[in-house]
Amino acid sequence: MRRENQSSVSEFLLLGLPIQPEQQAVFFALFLGMYLTTVLGNLLIILLIRLDPRLHTPMYFFLSHLAFSDVSFSCVTLPKMLLNMQTQQQSISYVGCITQMYFFLLFICLDNFLLAVMAYDRYVAICQPLHYRTIMRDGFCVLLVVGSWFFSCVHALLHTLLLSRLSFCADNAIPHFFCDFTAVLKMTCSDTSINELVIFIEGGLLTSLPLSAILGSYVRIGASILRVPSMKRICKALSTCGSHLFVVFLYYGTIAMTYFFPSSYNSKVKGIIASVIYTVVAPMLNPFIYSLRNRDMKLALGILYRRAIIFAK
Repeated sequence: MRRENQSSVSEFLLLGLPIQPEQQAVFFALFLGMYLTTVLGNLLIILLIRLDPRLHTPMYFFLSHLAFSDVSFSCVTLPKMLLNMQTQQQSISYVGCITQMYFFLLFICLDNFLLAVMAYDRYVAICQPLHYRTIMRDGFCVLLVVGSWFFSCVHALLHTLLLSRLSFCADNAIPHFFCDFTAVLKMTCSDTSINELVIFIEGGLLTSLPLSAILGSYVRIGASILRVPSMKRICKALSTCGSHLFVVFLYYGTIAMTYFFPSSYNSKVKGIIASVIYTVVAPMLNPFIYSLRNRDMKLALGILYRRAIIFAK
């Protein structure tokens, strides 16, 4: 296929959500509220973990990084979507689109790794409680987080660099509310065989390995509980792992619906709805999922609230 000059496309058009013009104001208010809830809720979790010494444990250390990732993840897509809904200007520059894709891939991959790390932490806490402090020492926890950031950055950089070498033709309309990687890849008039090969090998590995770690951890947890079954152990495991399992199901379920199900079973509208769930809804729900049923987080919130009242007087 003939190779066009990359400068032929200097910007893209984000077609946005499939909603009627008269409903724009309602959806703008809804998504603005969800965005503010996501940012404030996750920043509150980070603040509580930083201020309360009782929360300086591996589990909350990983949770603080997940909260930061969720805030950043929301800031990658939502502000631009809200701006487009308010101004009705749907354009995004070529550089802006590539940048948005880089950070989108970075934080979605980081979430992937952090969920696997948190599952491993729960496995050690439940199956090897006597060795927990020895295994999950501070240096090892930092290494797990640094490794997650490193591989996520490499993943995002690899795919964006491979995409940036491609040429784009006249059609520059992206049927999405952000620069979705697969949607932009379909618009190129260059050969994408290398991109597809890297997606299949590298992308498949970075998705399957963390997911395998999560499934393996919970299989071991289930086997450990069933080996000596007791209602107390089951309830404790559910209270410890229930929040994480729900987030894993929400995260991987919507991503699978968007990227892995055949298009014949998944219309564009359903794909956009699934994208809204994992880019908007899931980061917003995480603070509630991890804190509402968590006694330590509630105590830390109560202490912070009392401090705020004292300083206000």
